[in-house]
Amino acid sequence: MVVWKQDTAYCLLFLVLLAASLSTAQQQPKQDIPDAPSATKPIQQFPPPNSPGTPASKPADQGPSPDQETQNDQSNPPAPPPNIRTIPEGGATPDPSASTSRDQLFTLRRDVNFVAVPVTVKEKNTGRMVPGLLPEDFTVLEDGVKQKLTYFTSDPFALSAAVIYDLGLPDSSVQKINQTFSALVGAFSQYDQLSVYTYSTAVTRVTDFNPPNQRLTAVLNQLKVNRGRNDGVDVLGGPLQSGPIVNGVPVQTGVAPVNTPTKQPHVLNDAILRAAVDLSKQDRTRRKVIFVISDGREQGSTASYRDTLKVLLQNEIAVYALATDSSALPLYSKLNKLHLPRQGYDNLLPRYAAATGGEVYTEFSQNSIERAYATVMGVARNQYTLGYQTKAAPSSTYREIEVKVDVPDLDVRAKYGYYPLPPSRAQ
Repeated sequence: MVVWKQDTAYCLLFLVLLAASLSTAQQQPKQDIPDAPSATKPIQQFPPPNSPGTPASKPADQGPSPDQETQNDQSNPPAPPPNIRTIPEGGATPDPSASTSRDQLFTLRRDVNFVAVPVTVKEKNTGRMVPGLLPEDFTVLEDGVKQKLTYFTSDPFALSAAVIYDLGLPDSSVQKINQTFSALVGAFSQYDQLSVYTYSTAVTRVTDFNPPNQRLTAVLNQLKVNRGRNDGVDVLGGPLQSGPIVNGVPVQTGVAPVNTPTKQPHVLNDAILRAAVDLSKQDRTRRKVIFVISDGREQGSTASYRDTLKVLLQNEIAVYALATDSSALPLYSKLNKLHLPRQGYDNLLPRYAAATGGEVYTEFSQNSIERAYATVMGVARNQYTLGYQTKAAPSSTYREIEVKVDVPDLDVRAKYGYYPLPPSRAQ
């Protein structure tokens, strides 16, 4: 009986100790399971997959797996970004519905009644070009009748230029101009095209119409070997001029010989006409100019001034010039008005320039000549261009044009008139 009571007491003691052990074990949490995410406590990092003590199965509170996140991203894709197109500079394709000023001008010119008038506007005091004028600032009269403008632009145009170089100048002038050829090429842009002509007693085309490049520079360098005419005057008397000679013996006739200087041809009209005909075959969307480097003397051309001017005005070609040598002297233009019949013209350049809307620059020094090249090409490229549909009946007769600007103290230059092209040429 005593033994049973002892056994019962040991069993009760064992059960109390076991209960106490189980209670202590339940109160100690496992350290290999991370805590749940908290707004105030950083998320615990899981141990590496291959480290000791890593559970074989992923706890349920870890969240979705990476594969599940990828599937969710694919099933719910983000909103597409805004439609932003980036195109490299110069790489955009022109809008077919839009047209440039030159293309529009070409389209208008297909109508034989359309007249294009390039206009240069400068300040009278400074000679600087005037930008920012509007169509309403201009008034165009044809044969005294006001015209309604249907085209207007101040955009620059690419040039087709014929450069005419006078080799009949005095040799000192020729050698001075030869040193300016690099500046002449530099006055043109890569979008321009030019051809070079020389003349004295005959006309020669040195190069065809091409962009300014090294080949053109090489051709101009070859021209530097050309020499001008003798700088002296003809010997008309004195010890170096003898009278009639028979069998090597001077004959005394008793009559003083009358000696006149030799008249050498100087075919300026033929040179301008040749360049104008070649320019008429160039792209119509370009502005066409002839640039003459000469003293403007004319003697012995087959073509007349009037016929040459008609070709210029029919094809909308402006003449610009660099007057050199004696033509650059002050008041020379006034003396040139005293023209003797059958003696040629001392300077035709102002007449050509004024009638076609161009300009003459008179320069002496090499530096001023080089500056004149850039000025001439800048003026020709950056003119205003006006256009209108003429109301006159189709004909081949000359029509006068007058352009006015409703702003005081401005110098306005435009061609004096035009000759309409035949319908076959206008198309």
